[in-house]
Amino acid sequence: MNLKKTDPQIARSLEKEINRQRQGLELIASENFVSEAVLKALGSPLTNKYSEGWPGKRYYGGNQFIDEIETLAIERAKKLFKAQHVSVQPYSGSPANLEVYFSFLQPGDTVMGMNLAHGGHLTHGHKVNLSGKIFNFIQYGVDAKTHLINYDEVEKLAKKHRPKIIVSGATAYPRIIKFKKFADIAKKVGAISMADIAHIAGLIIAGVHPNPFPYTDVVTTTTHKTLRGPRGAMIMCKKRYAEAIDKTIFPGMQGGPHNHTTAAIAVALKEASQPSFRQYGKQIIKNAGALAQSLKNNGLNLVSGGTDNHLILIDLTKTEVTGKQAEKILEEVGIYVNKNMIPYDPRTPFNPSGIRLGTPALTTRGFKEKEMKIIGQLIARVIHNMENGPILKKVAKVVKELTSMHPLYPNFKI
Repeated sequence: MNLKKTDPQIARSLEKEINRQRQGLELIASENFVSEAVLKALGSPLTNKYSEGWPGKRYYGGNQFIDEIETLAIERAKKLFKAQHVSVQPYSGSPANLEVYFSFLQPGDTVMGMNLAHGGHLTHGHKVNLSGKIFNFIQYGVDAKTHLINYDEVEKLAKKHRPKIIVSGATAYPRIIKFKKFADIAKKVGAISMADIAHIAGLIIAGVHPNPFPYTDVVTTTTHKTLRGPRGAMIMCKKRYAEAIDKTIFPGMQGGPHNHTTAAIAVALKEASQPSFRQYGKQIIKNAGALAQSLKNNGLNLVSGGTDNHLILIDLTKTEVTGKQAEKILEEVGIYVNKNMIPYDPRTPFNPSGIRLGTPALTTRGFKEKEMKIIGQLIARVIHNMENGPILKKVAKVVKELTSMHPLYPNFKI
């Protein structure tokens, strides 16, 4: 059935959103563009099937082909990440993190996680999140001068508070994370080491960021972002933790898995196993470095001075422009970023002092270093000329020229 005939209102909104993606520069670090093969699996009749349980052990009949699909996804993930055990059933990254916590903790137990304002995630113990309300989270952060994680300070906190889990990983930390160092600290205090690699999973597969295995006990990740799959999640762990985690996922927190998402994850993992994906990951890093240098050359300050991964955090405090203002005006010219807290930010999360950028999506479209240099210039021009209409119009024109050179979903039809 044609969507335009069935629901013309949704069809129109969908078409407008696709055109927005096609005609804009997508620099939100957590976003990417999946392949048409992933889209095909995600929109398949697999969504019709209930499959509570695990491959070979379901509570419904008719699951032999679902078992094939889920097993493929599991085996592909185990091979790519060198993991002993994998579940692909978590619905998204936040539930996955909570499922790990509830596998090993009781309410009130002590955990360590990275401060949200310093680059962590809400589920790493922020007070407004369930993780911070249910458990006693001790927050670590970055050095006030270098904006880098001080591992000696992390160890001091761990020895002082004796947490049961130490969480590593971030959503706005532009540098390499030393997972082995975190695992060593956890061992010293008898804690489980947990890594949230949601942002860097694809970079790990590509070999441009260290793998948390074999050092880390439990690893969670989303399956989109740099992994370039659907919006789902995985929990990976050492074998000795498999039973506890699986029981928390089902029946502890979830019912039936989303089989269409599982299939799309399997497809994305197959794509990630190809040599071209390694080149893609390397290009993400090259593009981020080129963009960071261009931004610096055009008068913008970067948290930690640059980047080792896919993301960049711009400190706007010297520009007298807030992150909220920058996000809004950049969107008006077709450049999409997100406002973001910077370490030791004097402003609020809804109107912070920074913006976060990332290169995965534009790298998927085929952008290279030369274009990243231009994009850095455009971003700086907008921030330094927010009320100059003629300049903003010129920037918007260049944005359309750049996106027209790299078509997105040219064969996709509603």
